[in-house]
Amino acid sequence: MTQAPPVRHPSLLSVRDLRVSFGGTEAVRGLSFDVRPGEVLALVGESGAGKSLTARALLGMLPRGAAMSGDIRLDGSADLAAARGRRISLVPQDALSALSPVHPVGEQLAAAVRSLHRVSRAEARERAVAALDRVGIPDAARRARAYPHEYSGGMRQRAVIAMAMLGEPDLVVADEPTTALDAERREQVLRVLAEQREAADAALLLVTHDLDVVRDHADRVLVMYAGRMSELGSVGEVLNRPRAPYTAGLLASLPQDGPRRRRLPTLPGTPPAPGTLPPGCAFAPRCPLAADVCRIEEPEPRTVDGRLVACHRGDEVPADTVTLFAEGRPA
Repeated sequence: MTQAPPVRHPSLLSVRDLRVSFGGTEAVRGLSFDVRPGEVLALVGESGAGKSLTARALLGMLPRGAAMSGDIRLDGSADLAAARGRRISLVPQDALSALSPVHPVGEQLAAAVRSLHRVSRAEARERAVAALDRVGIPDAARRARAYPHEYSGGMRQRAVIAMAMLGEPDLVVADEPTTALDAERREQVLRVLAEQREAADAALLLVTHDLDVVRDHADRVLVMYAGRMSELGSVGEVLNRPRAPYTAGLLASLPQDGPRRRRLPTLPGTPPAPGTLPPGCAFAPRCPLAADVCRIEEPEPRTVDGRLVACHRGDEVPADTVTLFAEGRPA
């Protein structure tokens, strides 16, 4: 009798009611989302929104003193510790800090290979060189003997991508992988990351603040504000017709085609720090559409035009977001 193949969980990663706190003050507040097999989900928002904390929580790599609660499952299993490095891996924000300065890059990759596979040192070195070659490091055998400070920023980022892919993971978490890179190197790194992800048929959780990167490289986008979800949907839906005022404000702040002397709209105010949240919606003090209910009751996510939106007035956001934030003022 032929055994039926295992049924793959419909959501590769399932996150429910994730909370991360420091000393009782919540920095991530009840976040829920899924990552589907093979997709790219982008996590966006201003600094302090909780994006990197969310990414680190998935890997069990939270800072000391952080407390976490909620339900996180990979293919239905809550044992993420066993999956880390194998089925789920990290591309860190700062490759120079992530790599040891006193060991050659190839030696570090070889050590990672041996932590994942029972192979000889010689074979581990061969696999390390092959991994560097796959991500486009020129003369990989020679470069494997070089130290991180002898690599350019783009090459270091390729090296940590190579390390992240050694276990052929199902999910890659990339935390601001193009920070401090110029436009040309940013596109090179994103292309390498996409090629490696597609070769492994892996899903990607891409943490970024760059909406142009989201538009070009993601399938869906989760917009975060003050530790909560603001909007979640397909990239086309969210970026072409936002339904959360916060998303509209982020988009309005991007450079637009038109007269050069036109003043660039900006989001008024600054995001609240954890522990200083106003009553009701955390975005209300900055929102041109804020009403009395927004200052009293925190909105729960609801479906508006095919995406989830945590906003009392999500169905009233106008199409012209630039005008909304250029002329609108918090009520």
